[in-house]
Amino acid sequence: MRFTPASIALAALLTTVSSVGLTQRPDAQIEPLSLEWMRAGEAASKAGNLSGAVDAYESALAVDPRNRAAYVALADVARAQELPGKAIRLYREALLLDPTDVNALVGQGEAMVAKGAVAKAKENLAVAQKACGADCAPVGKLSAAIAKGAPPPTVLSVKDVIPAPATPQTEKP
Repeated sequence: MRFTPASIALAALLTTVSSVGLTQRPDAQIEPLSLEWMRAGEAASKAGNLSGAVDAYESALAVDPRNRAAYVALADVARAQELPGKAIRLYREALLLDPTDVNALVGQGEAMVAKGAVAKAKENLAVAQKACGADCAPVGKLSAAIAKGAPPPTVLSVKDVIPAPATPQTEKP
């Protein structure tokens, strides 16, 4: 893992947000510079530059730690990078700002399913259904992920772990 100034600032910020108990600002009150960083993150993500997206979203949070959408976007990138544990933690930060954020509840639930925590994902589903209703598309997406269940664990064979011994080459006369 590489540490950038933005990721170090984000770590310090997360500690502050958790200890101080900041609340979500209405979207109209998010710092404009934070919103600019969000747009840069979205552009980088759409272009497939996940590292650039992470840097931009972390910058958005450094500018305004109450930007819940930046936490959700950063968590979405973590899921795209197949880092469900990191995604779960980032969605939790968004949910600290707004416990009824359906996108954060669903994203966290899907990441939980990927980690095998289906029972926890069902808890998220119940909260999301209450917040959004049963006909909500994101709720249906989480419900389908839960029904599908956790992916099977990757089983490596000895051949995958230990390379086959090299066969000696014999010289031909």
